[in-house]
Amino acid sequence: MPAIYFISDIHIGLQDQKSEQLKLDNLERLFAIIKAEGRSLYMLGDILDYWMEFRHVIPKGFSRFICLLSDLIRNSVEVVYVAGNHDFYLGRYFDEELGVKTVYGMQERLIDGRKFLLAHGDGLGKGDIGYKLFARVVRNRFNLSLLEFHPDLAIGLMKSLSRLSRTHKKVDRVFETDRLLNFAESLAAEKKFDYFVCGHNHVQGITELSVPPCRYVNLGSWIEGDLPYGVFKNGIFQLKEL
Repeated sequence: MPAIYFISDIHIGLQDQKSEQLKLDNLERLFAIIKAEGRSLYMLGDILDYWMEFRHVIPKGFSRFICLLSDLIRNSVEVVYVAGNHDFYLGRYFDEELGVKTVYGMQERLIDGRKFLLAHGDGLGKGDIGYKLFARVVRNRFNLSLLEFHPDLAIGLMKSLSRLSRTHKKVDRVFETDRLLNFAESLAAEKKFDYFVCGHNHVQGITELSVPPCRYVNLGSWIEGDLPYGVFKNGIFQLKEL
């Protein structure tokens, strides 16, 4: 049975040119594995470090990633892209031009008899009120349309917002980890599921929750030296390293 793959927090566009080329080389390696062995890829947010869509312009710097994604889809791999807090508004380009299914917020999927809850992780659970208000403002279609008149200005703003989002300290990472775990535990008390899969805090791992068979999975990130990804096959979810 073909496998299902999961990635998050690649943050394409964040690092220096050499690091970005290496990142894309590794992504190409992973996509080759998925083409050979997989049927679906779930990208759980912050794949791009920033993104702004325009009517007639594609932002510079993402051409190779877009080509890799297009090749994956032409090879009959289903791709679902959950927006994160960096790629927070994906617009229609990915859907209409590439055939990617873009979605927002937490998603429920039944995959090979297992119930999955999928999300990036931003804005979930208690607290984080500032971000929740921010997301509501920046995802407003009218507000976004105000930026469409000047692509250079808009992309500059997106990069600035990306940097602001990354100014968290180590204690914030601990807070985010606890918040997502607590959110997963609260979901387990309300409904039965097999896997709650997310990213966001860059702390990879699989944790069994207090209510069996529920598990919390964090996919980690690609910006700190590791190359993690998730694979679900034959009823088992694993975190692997490329």
